Amino acid sequence: MALFKNPWGSSDKVNFKNIFFGVDSQENINQPKVYDNVTLGVSYKFRSKPPIIGKNALLRSNTVIYNDVEIGNDFQTGHGVLVREKTYIGDKVLLGTNTVVEGHTEMGNNISIQSNVYIPKNSLIEDHVFVGPCACFTNDRYPLRVDYKLKGPIIRKGASVGANATFLSGIEVGEGAMVAAGAIVTRDVPPYYLAIGAPAKLKPLPKHFKTLNKI
Repeated sequence: MALFKNPWGSSDKVNFKNIFFGVDSQENINQPKVYDNVTLGVSYKFRSKPPIIGKNALLRSNTVIYNDVEIGNDFQTGHGVLVREKTYIGDKVLLGTNTVVEGHTEMGNNISIQSNVYIPKNSLIEDHVFVGPCACFTNDRYPLRVDYKLKGPIIRKGASVGANATFLSGIEVGEGAMVAAGAIVTRDVPPYYLAIGAPAKLKPLPKHFKTLNKI
């Protein structure tokens, strides 16, 4: 993975406006394309390292990426995306408008996250995952009541999550599984199962749905 490193240092956040950094020509697709009011390299602690971004990235306006973030090739954001510290993102990942990645998160390759998705701290999303708009994952089972270790979701390879689905903390969605729109997921979803309803009930996927996403 050929990576591009922010050359302006990590002591303070850096704002970019309609520029390719490191090149003079906008015809070089190997360098990130950065639109208005993008902030790269928010320093959240002393000696944090500037973000590393791969080839052919497209960062739309008002995207904010913290230090200690590593992103692969062909990364795209919608407008107003936030990616916090200690996050690793693989190749060919899309984060839709107003999506929030709270940090300490790992995402694989070929992932499509639609607009207004919330991904909490300590999440894992594997390859070829699709997440529909306004899905909400959580990581705190007893907010402000019990000293509880924060556990985000584990979304296995090729799973699909429908719009407005909501997940309790620490839920694992198995390989190739599907979560219906509006589902409230309170327990793990086995591989190649469908979770549907509020609270979600589980049933095996029909045979013709037992395939991985092509993203």
